[in-house]
Amino acid sequence: MAKESLRETILSAGLNVMFRKGFHGSGVRDIVSEASAPQGSFTNHFRSKEAFAGEVLDRYFEHTRALVSQALDDPDISPRERLRRYLDLITDRLAHDGFTRGCLIGDFSLETAQVSEVLREKLVVIYREWLRPFAACIAEGQRDGSIASTFPAEELADFLISSWEGAILRMKVERNAAPLERFKRIAFATVFNKDGTHDP
Repeated sequence: MAKESLRETILSAGLNVMFRKGFHGSGVRDIVSEASAPQGSFTNHFRSKEAFAGEVLDRYFEHTRALVSQALDDPDISPRERLRRYLDLITDRLAHDGFTRGCLIGDFSLETAQVSEVLREKLVVIYREWLRPFAACIAEGQRDGSIASTFPAEELADFLISSWEGAILRMKVERNAAPLERFKRIAFATVFNKDGTHDP
């Protein structure tokens, strides 16, 4: 029982450290220090930093899934407004961190896709699952006429997440909400408008 508890402590600490410093900037020493654990405890529980990072990604994505569900699973709100609510929810959380932290999935995509096939493949699976509820929400909006059907729902979901991740990266550089609000304003006036054109 004690080993499992220490394992969970190290994972929680690793999520915090990797969120602040990224994959390459986080050393095992940083992680065990954050966890107040002996350095040997890391290798007792994780066969490599790469394997550890995979579990950190899984833990982060569990949290992301909960936020997606919170925003998209309310049938009393229109699909278009559910999409906006998700982006607003994330904006509020990013603002709480002073716009210094972004999305660990996006950060790892930049840092690890070229150096770790294991993590790249995990990210492929995560993106695939992440897009699914957005595609379903967009398809519902296309059926009720609130979102244009110019492009398939799956492609629009991919566009939404990919563009949003880009806006988050720009936000981290500028340290303000302007890139996020710009994306929302343009996307919902055009791509996610009922006819796919500018909403006057």
